[in-house]
Amino acid sequence: MIRSFLTVSTGTLASRLLGFARDSLIAALLGTGAVADAFLAAFQLVNVVRRLLSEGALNAALVPAWLRVRDRDGAAAAAAFAGRVLGTVSAALIAISLGIALLMPLIMTVIAPGFVGSTTLDLAVANARLMLPYLAFAGPVTVLMGLLNAQGRFALTAFSPLLFNIALIAAIALLLVWHADAGFAAWLLAATVGVAGLLQLLMLLSQRSARLATPLRISFDKEMRGFFAKAIPGMIASSGPQWLMVAGAIIASATPSAVSWLYFANRLIELPLGIVGVAMGTVLVPELTRAVASSDREAVAHAQSRALELATGLALPATLGLIVLAEPIVRLLFEHGAFGAGDSAATAHALMWLALGLPAHVLIKALSPAFYARGDTMTPLLATAKGFVVAVGLAVLLGHFFGASGIAASIAAGAWSSALSLLRKGTSAFGFSVDAAARKRLPRIVLAAAVMGALLWLTTGLVPAEAHGFIKFIALGLQIAAGIAVYGLLLQILGAASWREAAAALKRAA
Repeated sequence: MIRSFLTVSTGTLASRLLGFARDSLIAALLGTGAVADAFLAAFQLVNVVRRLLSEGALNAALVPAWLRVRDRDGAAAAAAFAGRVLGTVSAALIAISLGIALLMPLIMTVIAPGFVGSTTLDLAVANARLMLPYLAFAGPVTVLMGLLNAQGRFALTAFSPLLFNIALIAAIALLLVWHADAGFAAWLLAATVGVAGLLQLLMLLSQRSARLATPLRISFDKEMRGFFAKAIPGMIASSGPQWLMVAGAIIASATPSAVSWLYFANRLIELPLGIVGVAMGTVLVPELTRAVASSDREAVAHAQSRALELATGLALPATLGLIVLAEPIVRLLFEHGAFGAGDSAATAHALMWLALGLPAHVLIKALSPAFYARGDTMTPLLATAKGFVVAVGLAVLLGHFFGASGIAASIAAGAWSSALSLLRKGTSAFGFSVDAAARKRLPRIVLAAAVMGALLWLTTGLVPAEAHGFIKFIALGLQIAAGIAVYGLLLQILGAASWREAAAALKRAA
């Protein structure tokens, strides 16, 4: 499981790093004015759909259903089931895309009410319509990726999203060389989003994955209706972090540049969340599904315990690092071109508050597979809905007094509301099994992360504010490297991890 986790995490890390490069270039190209707010509001809508379908969301519903059909009726029946899912999802998303295109002015009014009465709304509608072809391609891409995940083939699905960012980076680089007008640049970038989705689909179709879904059919029979009745709640629940950001953007749209500040701050949250959360949802669902189906309590406890250790061990130091180093990280990544020092300060403050919700987001990703493996997608959906309501309610209040930072704090509170709701429900319904090793290691992981955070805090401010940008870059890199090294050493000293045993286990699994 850990080997598969590392495969997915590596692919997600590469995609997120390219995403940082993409967003840094977008910040330099568009800045944080009306054009940037319009483009990012539209792009955020597409990102929600992207996460709704991909990155472990549809995987949570498709994998258990496909494995049950294969184990019960054989490989041919599983391929026929997958063919009906692929055909139905593709047809449905084409129809939905056309409907959304017609209703886009209304949708944008709901998503960004602060844009009403300004040209920003028209820009956002135009950009969002240009991005919609991506939605039609994302459906079949997600189904093919889920089928590969169900067979334990994680490498292709982990690295195929790189094409999305590569296509956008190429377009942005071209626009920067041309010194293109911001409005035209946003228009061309929006059109490139659909092209990026097509490239990803073509790459998957060039592999043998398409044979896993034959024959291709559109069907709304009883089996398909039952599948979608479970899939849709699971897809919405798995996209909880994106729904919370949408809630924040709705409130932030009334404040100039706040949508952009929150977007760029959230991009930094998505790096550790993607590395841990996406991998958790992708790998843990099939692992727990097999264990639950065989009534192997020991295997269930082992999978859940290792997932919780990995989630805590990676999310907690990332949270502390983002809080302590928020401003230098934001300045290094985004303060270029039209993105000024004031934008960096506002984005860094939002980042610190958003980071407080990171452990909750990862905890949700670690807890939800226990429900999905048992065919329960409604409980995670209800937890997501509760967190959304909490975030919106607090954002209206805190956003009025504290702006983007108050909205960011509300998003973090919404995430913790969802996580605690899942924990309570799971404990009462079937009990989350955590083995003795996890109970021993978890407090030591927390202690190691706290010491690392204190070290980072003590070393901030050592480099003068007027130092050259390259010196600041080197200093930040050394801080992060030292933090990682100290954290890894403390895990070994405290007995929370044995790197020699981990390397030996990975060699045995190879």
